[in-house]
Amino acid sequence: MSVAEAHADTSKGCIDIRNTGVTFGSDESEIVAVKEVSINVQPGEFVSLIGPSGCGKSTLLSIVAGFVKPTRGEALLDGKKITKPGSDRGVVFQQYSLFPWLSVRKNVEFGLKMAGVDQNRRNATARSLLDLAGLLSFENHYPDQLSGGMKQRIGIVRALATSPQVLLMDEPFGALDTQTRVVMQEILTNIWQQFRISVLFITHDIEESIFLSDRIYVMTARPGRIKAEIKVPLPRPRTPEMTDTPEFMNLVQELKGLIREESLAAMAPEIKDRGLSGFGMKVGPKGVGELY
Repeated sequence: MSVAEAHADTSKGCIDIRNTGVTFGSDESEIVAVKEVSINVQPGEFVSLIGPSGCGKSTLLSIVAGFVKPTRGEALLDGKKITKPGSDRGVVFQQYSLFPWLSVRKNVEFGLKMAGVDQNRRNATARSLLDLAGLLSFENHYPDQLSGGMKQRIGIVRALATSPQVLLMDEPFGALDTQTRVVMQEILTNIWQQFRISVLFITHDIEESIFLSDRIYVMTARPGRIKAEIKVPLPRPRTPEMTDTPEFMNLVQELKGLIREESLAAMAPEIKDRGLSGFGMKVGPKGVGELY
């Protein structure tokens, strides 16, 4: 039995966020981050959240992770209310959250060690996952000896090591260069294809959301609401060639239109009204020192 087969439980991993709102601060400093949001992720489904900066995407992910409690509404995992973090949810952040003093294999083993798993089993699981990610030859290296893409691959398999029912990913490839990001998207979809656990994925990248997802939720400017739900009808497994198809490009254009409206709405009125036309100012020969 492969490590992916050992982790598989296709009946679990149902995320259900119901009429959820989040407010930070109080009185004059009160900020409504999310308002009346309802979304779901079915077992084994890959779902992305996309929208303008500050719309509450990461807040929703943090609610599912158990890091943030909603002000109203609720979030459920397999019918049980989420009240705190748990090993049934793996989290991958944009920042490389590896322990620099531990080797690659020890980083992957860490969650299993905290769960009381014996050393032989920890070792076997970590090595199998590293092999799956193409990093077994680096098992005794340390994080500062690795590239950004390698570090994030380790973060992903470490999150998978404890057999979570859900993988929560908050812009995991945001810090990578374009070429590495494209490769990481392909690696992720291949790993997901084997594990088939539920994924809630946060991104600003339209093409990335289409390539990876079964469904995409588009959020409005703050306070974040769900503006649209887009189904991605592309077949699995996903391949780079699909990004050149008319079906893919049509989805890109649809999402660009939806998100541009919200990105403009998220900006200050003077930016929205004047910024696209250069604020009506002219720059003289002396540059910004001579505006008229």
